[in-house]
Amino acid sequence: MTSGTDAAAQDERPFGVYVHWPFCQAKCPYCDFNSHVQRGVDQARYADALIGELTHMARRMPGRTVTSIFFGGGTPSLMEVQTVSALLDAIGGLWTVAPDAEVTLEANPTSVEADRFRGYRAAGVNRVSLGVQALDDASLKALGRLHTAGEALAAVALAQRTFERVSFDLIYARPGQTEAAWRQELGRAIGYAAGHMSLYQLTIEEGTPFAALHAAGQLETPSDDAGAAMYETTQELCAAAGLETYEISNHARPGDESRHNLVYWQGDAYAATGPGAHGRLLVEGRWTATQTFDDPMRWLTHVEREGQGLAVDEPVDNTARAVEILLMGLRLTSGLALSQLPAALATIVDMEVVKKLVAEGFLSLAGDKLTATARARPVLNAVLREILL
Repeated sequence: MTSGTDAAAQDERPFGVYVHWPFCQAKCPYCDFNSHVQRGVDQARYADALIGELTHMARRMPGRTVTSIFFGGGTPSLMEVQTVSALLDAIGGLWTVAPDAEVTLEANPTSVEADRFRGYRAAGVNRVSLGVQALDDASLKALGRLHTAGEALAAVALAQRTFERVSFDLIYARPGQTEAAWRQELGRAIGYAAGHMSLYQLTIEEGTPFAALHAAGQLETPSDDAGAAMYETTQELCAAAGLETYEISNHARPGDESRHNLVYWQGDAYAATGPGAHGRLLVEGRWTATQTFDDPMRWLTHVEREGQGLAVDEPVDNTARAVEILLMGLRLTSGLALSQLPAALATIVDMEVVKKLVAEGFLSLAGDKLTATARARPVLNAVLREILL
């Protein structure tokens, strides 16, 4: 990481491009992402708008080398091959793309087709992240997923035959799930895993159908203690399989970490396009936060009129920047160097509380390297609330 004004050093850092495709076949009841069910999407029109907004971003951050590209959503595997190809061609024309750039596309098993996967691969996608979420059909139905466990595993196998790198997601601490059931399910999933898995504990997000059911007492999730036991099981089984934890919810074999997500967690710059996309640009030595309009049609018409669909486009001051880097950096098992925070340490961190949490085994401080211990990671939000002034 670098200071908030050190543009020259940032030029040597990773730089990512995020493309948000907001459309889904159905809206899952636990999901609070900016996703929309819309039939008959005019993909050519949206591709033109995405390219137009990327052109705006490239004018503001010219000359960078793209090290990762990520198609997220929504369901990017609903994109036509020619849409993905056009976007990758455009990115390559706006910036230099590193020869070994990681190009990830998120996919749902229900929208996986062999021909489409081969087309994505030919277009330049070299990594796929599959939203499996569960390996039993009852849980998948309860989560609002449209695929079966069998379809999910078939999609994983197809992806592994097509792409160099494959990841898939699972959700645990689901309603009615026990630690023993999760242990069995995760053990089965690891048998199908390649180099990377993302394993998320279910959280009840405000504004979702699950939140309404939970508030009405109609959706009971495992207790905090049960959730903690499932988290520990996750760490145990993944470590035994060589899928080390490198971020709270992400596990990989050495060298198979998500390079794009590391751009976020290590505080590097990234351009983000599409409805509801958040970005961090370094413009003339100053960090800038961007966020586009959430509503797809509002975003689309704004881009067509103005060349961008930005609802937020504002500087990030050094203190806010330091807080961002701290929040993200402590999610990584590698931690972060406090000397690299772009603000006076005393303005954001209570060092007396840090020392107390070090003594209690929640944090490790070696020189200026601050790391959340395995004990802290399940309760990291509480730890952060303690140390931030």
